[in-house]
Parts: sequence; C-alpha cells; structure tokens
Amino acid sequence: MFRSAIRAARPLKHTARAWRTPTNHQAARAFSSTRVARVETPLNSLDTFTDEEVMLQEAVRRFATEVVGPRVREMDENEMMEPEIIKGLFEQGLMGIEIPADYGGAESSFTSAIIAIEELAKIDPSVSVLCDVHNTLVNTIFRTHGTKEQRDKFLPMLAEGSVGSFCLSEPASGSDAFALQTRATKEGDHYIINGSKMWITNSYEAEVFLIFANVDPSKGYKGITCFAATKDMGIQIAKKEQKLGIRASSTCTLNFDDLKVPAENVIGGVGQGYKIAIECLNEGRIGIAAQMIGLAQGAFDKAVPYTYQRVQFGQPVGTFQGMAFQIAQAATDIAGARLLTYNAARRKEEGKSFAREAAMAKLAASQVAQSVSGQAIEWTGGVGFTRETGIEKYWRDSKIGAIYEGTSNIQLQTIAKFIQKEYS
Repeated sequence: MFRSAIRAARPLKHTARAWRTPTNHQAARAFSSTRVARVETPLNSLDTFTDEEVMLQEAVRRFATEVVGPRVREMDENEMMEPEIIKGLFEQGLMGIEIPADYGGAESSFTSAIIAIEELAKIDPSVSVLCDVHNTLVNTIFRTHGTKEQRDKFLPMLAEGSVGSFCLSEPASGSDAFALQTRATKEGDHYIINGSKMWITNSYEAEVFLIFANVDPSKGYKGITCFAATKDMGIQIAKKEQKLGIRASSTCTLNFDDLKVPAENVIGGVGQGYKIAIECLNEGRIGIAAQMIGLAQGAFDKAVPYTYQRVQFGQPVGTFQGMAFQIAQAATDIAGARLLTYNAARRKEEGKSFAREAAMAKLAASQVAQSVSGQAIEWTGGVGFTRETGIEKYWRDSKIGAIYEGTSNIQLQTIAKFIQKEYS
C-alpha cells in the first residue's frame, strides 16, 4: 500500500481591496465564501513505493550485489551469461514479476518490474536487459494479448524457467520496424515462416520466441502477425554478435527456414502484430530507461567515493570546485531521469496515456547514462580507464541505450509529434 501523503488544502487568504470595483468586489466575496475542497486522492512523491515494492527493491539489490556482482567481469570478458545467474533470476521470482500467481508469477506491479531492472543495472546492465525484455515485452504480450490456452501453456514456462525473446528487427527493418520481410504462409492448421531476424536480445538462451511475420504483404503493416514459437520447432541461431557493450547479453541473428508453427499460436489475431508491437514497445522503453538510470547510478556509486579518497595538491580531488560541480550536476541529471522514468511507469499503471512520457524517459535516461559513465572514468583517471574497476564497462554498456527499442532520434520524433498535435 502506498505510504499516504494526504493533506488537506488550506483555505486561501484573499486580499481583494486593491481591486474593489463593484463587479470585482462581488466576485471576490463569492470566491472567499466558497469552501476549498479537501484533497481526497493520495498524493505521493514519484519515488514513494508500496511496501511490496520496497521489499522487492531490497531483495533485488542483495541478489545483484552478492550473486551477480562477483561474476560481472568474467561474464563480460567471456561474452556469455552464466546459467547460474539466469537460474537465480527465476528462483528470485524476477522473471515473472507481473505474471499472475496462478501461473507461478509474483503478480506484482509494472513499477516493481522497473525497480528490479534499475537495481540489476546498477551492478550489470547485461543481466538487467535480459530481465527487462523477458518481463516488459515477452511476458506482457502473453498476459495482455494471449488466449487462455496460450496463457495456460506459456506463462508457467516463462515464470519458472524458460527465457523469452522478442523477434521484430531485421536486416532491412530497424527503426522502420514494419518494413519487415519475414513471411508466414498458411498451410492447413499451421503457418510456415521463412525469413530472418537480426539484433535479437536473449535469443541464445531463449526457449520461447515471439516472431513477427507478414501473412499478407499486399496489406502492408496490417498483414503483420505475432506468432509464439519454441526453440525445438527448429529456430536456427545463425550468428551471435560480438558487441562493444552489454557483452554478456546475447544478441543474435535468427533464421527461419520453413518453420512450422501451429495456427493456434497466433497471438492477438491475424494482422494485429503491428498494434501489439507498438503497444509493448512503449512499455519496453520505460524498461530501457530504468536500465540506463541504473547504469548511471552504478557508475556514479563506484566513481564518487574514489574522488574523496584520491588526494592531490593536499586535498581530495572530489572537493575541487570543478569536479565537485560536475558530480553535483551528474547527481541532478540522474534524479531528473529517474523521475521521468517512474512518472511514465505510474502513468502506465494508472491507465493514462504514457507514450510521450516513455519516449522522454528513454531519451533522457540514455543521454544521462552516457554522460555520467563517461565522466566517471575521467573522475577516477587512469584507474577508471582500466578494466579492473569495472567503471569503463558502464560507459561501454551505455552506448546501446541510444539505439535499441527506438533510437534517440525516434524518441525525439515521437515527442515532437505530440508537441505538434498539442500546439497546432
């Protein structure tokens, strides 16, 4: 339950003498005689969490620090997620945060998922994005668009042990996601899928895949359909990318050669894939924003203490005005991006529009992550430039925030459209 911050509105004091024309005087008396309504809706700060959310935050923080932390460098250098980490995420209930308890999930809030993503990113953004894509994209689509039979089949798998992967991007369709070329042809009670996907997160570890393919190219994006498939149907991993950052998170090219998927595995109806993708990507952008603010905070937390330990010219380097002001600005920027992120998350939970807020949150958080992680290296000098501290990893990991789930220019375009609609 939210910690309540309800306060009664105080009656306004009126000083109408300065403008007492007869008409204004009557209006003033009428206004002053009107009792100010008490505020009935709880008003909370954006970082006020429910007791359940606070408990989750503390549990994830312990798991990230004690279990993920010691393995971060090894996973980064091996470019591989340790199976024990994935197992731990499931055991902690972090892979089914919003999934109903009847299906083995935690049945918690969307904000809980955002909290978990942020806390994991403070230690390792690679682990964070695995959790993020699984929860905010894959689980969300099954929960909100799946039939009862699909939910009964897939949600227990996704809550208890099977990693999910969201397969939309292709070599020729990145920002222009609906230019995809993967085709699905109906044959009896199955669809035959042919094509390929690129830049697919979680695909190396995944057992469950959501594949977007066009069943009728003549209809353009209205032919795009979402299919649920499992790895054992014959999904081929063609290439595992070697990346600048988030190296432990798998990013692969997938090939589908006459992949046979039951017609009953169509999610949300034929031709509804584009609507599903747009809807869930707005949620996913809040997840990426959480990953980026967690990353920024992680870099900040590692670098700042060093600046107060490192003494030059007779004083800690962090106390020199130039660096002190940079640190203060970075803290302010992180706080601002965090407020944007949690505002978007709460709006989503309240059933309000949140597409603009999600775009703003992702844009700001990705910019802050890159800026703060870069400065963190500079604050710590040569030490920060080495791999041993892990500070340089945050900067490498930050670059992807401006690229996936909508580039920064796409976010700006989205925000600009809302502004044009409001002011035109």
